[in-house]
Amino acid sequence: MTRHSTENSVAALAATLQDAQVDLNPHQIEAALFALRSPFSRGIIEADEVGLGKTIVAGIVVAQKWAEDRKRILIIVPASLRRQWQVELEEKFYLPSVILDGDSFNELSNTQSNPFFQNEIVITSYNFAHAKADCIRELNWDIVVLDEAHKLRNVYKHDNVMARSIREAIRDSFKLLLTATPLQNSLLELYGLVSFIDDYTFGDLESYKAQFSFIRDEEQGEFNDLVGRMKLLCVRTLRRQVLEYIQYTERLPITQEFTPTPAEQELYDKFSKYLQRDSLWALPNSGRHLISLLLWKLLSSSTFAVAGTLQTMIERLENMLTSGFHNTRPRIVLQDDVALSDYEEQSLAPIFKQKKLTEKEKITLQTEINELKAYHALAISITNNAKGDALLVALEKGFDKLRDLKAPQKAVIFTESRRTQEYLDRILDDSPYKGKVVLYHGGMNQKQKEQSIEDFKNDALMMIATEAAAEGLNLQFCPMVMNYDLPWNPQRIEQRIGRCHRYGQKFDVVVINFLNQNNIADQRVYELLCDKFQLFEGVFGASDSILGSIDALDFEKRIVEIYQQCRTADEIEKSFVDLKDSLSPQIDAQISNIKQKLLENFDEEVVKRLKVSHDDSEDFLTKFENMLWAIAKHRLTGGHRPLAVFDDENRKFEITVTWKQNPWYKGKYGYKRLWGEYEMNKTAPLDKRFRLKGALAQTLIYDYMHGTVSRFGQVCNIVK
Repeated sequence: MTRHSTENSVAALAATLQDAQVDLNPHQIEAALFALRSPFSRGIIEADEVGLGKTIVAGIVVAQKWAEDRKRILIIVPASLRRQWQVELEEKFYLPSVILDGDSFNELSNTQSNPFFQNEIVITSYNFAHAKADCIRELNWDIVVLDEAHKLRNVYKHDNVMARSIREAIRDSFKLLLTATPLQNSLLELYGLVSFIDDYTFGDLESYKAQFSFIRDEEQGEFNDLVGRMKLLCVRTLRRQVLEYIQYTERLPITQEFTPTPAEQELYDKFSKYLQRDSLWALPNSGRHLISLLLWKLLSSSTFAVAGTLQTMIERLENMLTSGFHNTRPRIVLQDDVALSDYEEQSLAPIFKQKKLTEKEKITLQTEINELKAYHALAISITNNAKGDALLVALEKGFDKLRDLKAPQKAVIFTESRRTQEYLDRILDDSPYKGKVVLYHGGMNQKQKEQSIEDFKNDALMMIATEAAAEGLNLQFCPMVMNYDLPWNPQRIEQRIGRCHRYGQKFDVVVINFLNQNNIADQRVYELLCDKFQLFEGVFGASDSILGSIDALDFEKRIVEIYQQCRTADEIEKSFVDLKDSLSPQIDAQISNIKQKLLENFDEEVVKRLKVSHDDSEDFLTKFENMLWAIAKHRLTGGHRPLAVFDDENRKFEITVTWKQNPWYKGKYGYKRLWGEYEMNKTAPLDKRFRLKGALAQTLIYDYMHGTVSRFGQVCNIVK
């Protein structure tokens, strides 16, 4: 039990696995072993499909490194996930960690030259790691974990400064990259991620492009070469391959229909025609497609979202008129109303140019301003939305379903607009749900976000969230997801639902979507997402293979074109039929898609390997647990007065010697958790769990090895 095994098997992980406060699955053990015995000194990519517990895999690897006294460990994550990682390490693996941000870094700087030098695991964000890359580079890290590593896959681009600085800072360290989507739009993204691990796997960028960028036929030698190289540094398991070990819950869809009021419909029709014009002062040609996409979404969200954005557009155009110069910076159109991806932010940040306005241009500009003011006046005159009224009806339907399932009454409501979020909060504040709602959005600082999640988990019934909550958060305690606003990007929808419908969810997940009865285009988008991508029902929702078979950005672009160009119901119907037909070959043939076959092993091979891993781990962990149990019985029941009573059938024992009866007790003693009942059960409370690295087990093993008398005098002294 105390040896350091050098075997590349479960035996090497025995102590770590026995102590872990999780229900381990064979694919996680396999992935951890893959990382620990990697032939590459600089790491691997852990690319299990969404919801399979990649964080648990990382925890096993980190815990094993820690047990081997290799404790220089760095974890780099999106800022919103820092606290979540700290809690998981503490509660599931009993590992100490510290979060380094601006405040803690500055405070530690008063006493040490490099605050990253800690006796605990260091957790930090991508942005902070970039800012302090020099400090990170100074230390020889035993392992660096990169969560949501796909954020770095464009490191091969020269303008991706953050990814490049992080790569250089951790170049010589062993790295564990966690991502469910290592490859989305281009094989070049795979090159970018692999370059974090090894610069020589693919050679330089030009050589890689020449050899692999245009692979079309899987029979080509180049494809086999690429697969061979990837198998050495990438492990990936699919949800369908682990059904024998993980019982997934299902998704149960509810569609809430609504019909806009005449005033809402008037605003929609007028602003739609405005957006369909070929040339607009308010929408610069640079970034026009993306801005149009976001404006169409706001139009479907709420009149409050539209009103706020119209006000921003009017102010921008009036400033142009006053200055006499044409402002071509598109990002200012939207300000902070919607959450944008990194790609969208970059697309809306072109080189800033100014051009002097002619007198004729000033006249047309004033005309457009007047028109927007009329739309704005109409928008602010609408104080209630039909879709908002339908919110309470949809919630009651969802909660009724949860009651039938005997599931917790909790729901996360996603919207794409901060102003819509505020509107929904007002509705719920004037309902029986008053005081039971929390907000989550990108404008909050990290402590506020963490507090919102904590309040949602413990007390609140609902969390109204923007897209800021759609990635990385673990909300398994919530069994209902409401898409108040439905993204057109199927990957974003899957991310949202995946916050709740994931490994560890105990109940079927109710998924509610809103559908405008007057909007044919909205209805056809919903049909595509529901029928073609299968996002809203079943055990899995949209598989990564289907999502990976399309270019999400191109998919959104084509939908925008339909909204922009189609004027009649017949035109809309025909365009969506054409879009659906064009998607069918891609989706139906996704199994043979080169991107997927590159990262997925054949099912039969994987399932067979997982079966062996499952049997081995079950056998070895049972033996390991039996040894620990035997030592406890030997040391606590020997002598003339037994110190504990053992229940072998339920694997529990209760220490019967009381505090005052202990003749060896001296002074203060801080390990009160040694007194009471212990269980060899991973569902037991932390302070009741009998585990190898716990103080009691360590004392008994020391006692056993050194032949000392098993009495709590020695126990106390040794622990102290």
